[in-house]
Parts: sequence; structure tokens; C-alpha cells
Amino acid sequence: MQWEAVLAPRMGRMKASEIRELLKLLDQPDIISFAGGIPDPKLFPTESFRDALARALEPGKADAALQYSVSEGSMALRRWLAQHMAGLGMPCGVDNILITSGSQQALDYLGKLMIGTDDTVLVNWPTYLGALGAFNAYEPRYDRLDPGSNREAADFAQTAKAAGGKPKFIYLSVDFANPTGETLDRAQRDRVLTLAEELDCAIVEDAAYQALRYDGEPIPPILALEIAQKGNIDACRTIYCGSFSKTLAPGLRVGWIVAASDVIRRLVLMKQAADLHSSTLNQIAVADVAERVFESHVAGLRAVYRQRRDAMLAALDREMPEGVRWKKPEGGMFVWITLPEGMDGAALLARAIQTERVAFVPGRAFFADGSGANTIRLSFSLNEPEVVAQGIARLAKVIRASM
Repeated sequence: MQWEAVLAPRMGRMKASEIRELLKLLDQPDIISFAGGIPDPKLFPTESFRDALARALEPGKADAALQYSVSEGSMALRRWLAQHMAGLGMPCGVDNILITSGSQQALDYLGKLMIGTDDTVLVNWPTYLGALGAFNAYEPRYDRLDPGSNREAADFAQTAKAAGGKPKFIYLSVDFANPTGETLDRAQRDRVLTLAEELDCAIVEDAAYQALRYDGEPIPPILALEIAQKGNIDACRTIYCGSFSKTLAPGLRVGWIVAASDVIRRLVLMKQAADLHSSTLNQIAVADVAERVFESHVAGLRAVYRQRRDAMLAALDREMPEGVRWKKPEGGMFVWITLPEGMDGAALLARAIQTERVAFVPGRAFFADGSGANTIRLSFSLNEPEVVAQGIARLAKVIRASM
């Protein structure tokens, strides 16, 4: 059968993730990989999860843990999250929370909820590759969001109308963004809120890395700022996406959405039609572990990842030739590198793997328009400081040879 004849046009917008392909390199022991933005498995709270799963499967509890559950998600987990969100300045009720199979599912649902063909999504340039992948299936166009610029809402609206749609939402990660590691300051967050009000569009706030701050003072999330203004989450246009993947364990695929209850009700309908509910057993285990060790465990992660970030920054200062630029992230898992003009990150990756056995992610995939060829993303989360130093020295050697 010629499957192309029956495929929907949207399939032409869907491409393989460069990051997922590069993760296969982790199986090669001689590769030093800065590619995957993944947590170090040696830091997982394994014993806590082993104990939590044992408790969940005790006589009298196992039937519920292994049974179908409600689409909204575990009540115990949503109650913990409501307390957690309140501690971050975002008071909400359990009816404002939906549990998802990772925050990636949340992005897919939000794209399905809001994007019509040729509607506009405002994103940073560059932005998270997984968000572009999730949204592309719904055939949007992208416009460049620069929170530090003075571009007027009317210009965004006019450009979107000329393309046959309208601005539906602003997508961004305000803390230690993937891939750049950048953090929006308070004025920029206020500017995003104002812009969304003027455009009458939603804001999707991706908070995957919010807990991993190593330096500086925390800045309120956009949803917290909006709740402070409006007094009630049900009056807010900001939709907050959280995840346990970077803090507890990614393999359990547990994330969450916090939003106005009217939005959550619509998302629940999607959940019912898609996978009914996220894993009951996984939700019970995550709720148990979060209740017992979340704060202490995340504090330990911050100490380890801070050390690895500092090792990468020191190695970059020591090894990189003139013309290579980067910024110090205050948290997260990434350092964003800008190479000299004319150097191509994808070609550099091929040479780096072949000659020095070091891997990273070329930056072009993070740009909605395919630009940014002279950029690369490095992740420091997976490797010990001495391995980081060795890998950066290898990378610098390849870059010098390519100049």
C-alpha cells in the first residue's frame, strides 16, 4: 500500500527529534555526550520509589493502584501539587490541575486545544524543540517573540491576520530555558503579560526547570504575577506546565497542567479521548515520594548540577578559542554556544563524533525558521566535572580545527 495517499497533510510538518536520535549515542561508552538534557540516573531517588511502590501494592491498596482511574489524575497527587503551587505564589484548587503523561503530553494537548491551521504561536528564537514538534501537527505559523523588544501587539496581530489566522498563545520557558539557559527578568515577564492582554491570547508557561536554580533570587512565575493582579486563577489566561521529569524521575512520565478550571475541563475531555488517564500506579508513587522527600531531594540535585555547570563554564573559559560566545545560566541543564559566523553546528557535530568522540545538539533545530546554524546546545547534567572538562577540551579542539 502507498501510505502517502492516506496520510493527513499534517504529517508533512512532523520530523524526527534530533535530540532523541542523539540519545542513542549514550550507548557508546567512548562518547562524551553533552547532547541529551536528561537527569543523571545515579541521582534518582530509587530507594524512595522502591518503598513507595511497595506501599502502593500492599494488600488492600493494590486493587486501586492497578485499576483504571479518573482522567483528572490522582487526588492525592493533585492535593500535593495544589500545596506546592501555593508555596510558589500560585494558589489553586485540585480542579485547576490535570495530571498528564509528562509535560510533553501537556504541550500536545494545548496545541490541539488552541491552534487552528495558520494560526500564530509566539515563541522565542530559539525555543524548545519538543514544543515545536508538539505544535507542528496542528499546522500553525510561528512569530518571533522577544520580550525585551518594543514590538507592538498590533504588529503581531496584523502579521497573523495576513497569514490567515490570529495569535492564539505565547509559548515560553521563563526560567533557564531549553535550549538557551536564559531567564526572563521581572520586567520581561510583565511585558509578556501585557502583550497577551493586548492580543487577547493565552500564555503557555513551561516550567520544566524552575526548581533547578543555582544562583540569584527566584522571580515569580508569570502565573503567580497574573494571580496577584487578578486575585483568582480562574480569571487568568496563563497556563502553567510542570513536570517531575527533571526533579524525581523522567521514566514515570508524570507532568501536570495548572490553569483556569474552564480550561482544565476541556483538557480532561482530550485526556478521556486519548489515553483515559496517566498511569495510576506511577501517580501514586510520585505523590508518595513527593510528599516525603521532594524538597530535600531537589536541594541535593541543585548542589550536584551547580558543580557540573561551574565545571563546564570553567572549561569553556579555559579551552575555547576567540570568537566562541556563551552566557552563564543561573540554573537548568544547558549552556548555549554561539560559534563564529559561517560555522555550521551540524557539520561540527559530525566531525566531533568522528574525530574526538564528543556529542552535542546542533542549534538549528530549535529555530522555527531553520536559522541558527552557527549555534549548539551543551548539557552539563549527566557528566561528572572531570568528564565535563575532558569533553570540552575535545570539543574546543574540533572547533579550532574548523576555524
